[in-house]
Amino acid sequence: MNAMTEKTVRSPESTRERILDAALSVFSNKGYHDARLDEIVEESDTSKGSIYFHFPNKERLFLALVEKFADLVERRVTEAIAQQTSPMAKVEAALEACLEAFGRYRRPAKVMLVQATGLGTVFEEKRLEINERFARLIRIYLDEAVGAGEIEAVDTDVIAYAWLGSIYHLTIRWVYSGEPEPARIVNTLVPMLLRSVNYKKD
Repeated sequence: MNAMTEKTVRSPESTRERILDAALSVFSNKGYHDARLDEIVEESDTSKGSIYFHFPNKERLFLALVEKFADLVERRVTEAIAQQTSPMAKVEAALEACLEAFGRYRRPAKVMLVQATGLGTVFEEKRLEINERFARLIRIYLDEAVGAGEIEAVDTDVIAYAWLGSIYHLTIRWVYSGEPEPARIVNTLVPMLLRSVNYKKD
């Protein structure tokens, strides 16, 4: 093993990512309650000591995994928004990017939207925090669209959460059954949501 490889293998960040990748596999296959740290140790080719160095317990490991996927989705949404100029174009891009991210990453979506449901107060607080992050992104640009006269005044707070509910519901169905396919969700749901605020593209 050369010095560069050895350094990479021993990097704490590299070890942390390997643990998270293994945890994603185990949690998505077994569910939170049935997943055992020993399985994550084996899959990550690390040790319990390494896991406890980065995560004090299984709960914190699971929360870190949910946070990692939420960061990925938010990054994809932010990148998509940056390419647009008008507020409603940003709203549309945000919706499509969010749906495409869930569609592309089925296992993390399952962990975040399915496994994290009903696991207690700490998990619910994390889900609510993530919901607020995504709703805030939508709400900001809906408010801008109202201000720019692209759409009529609406309750953007209620709209943002209603839209997220639609996205989550269809994604959860897809995670469980494989239907409807992500492309169908994007092509059907996004125009419907935009029509709900009376937005008509030129």
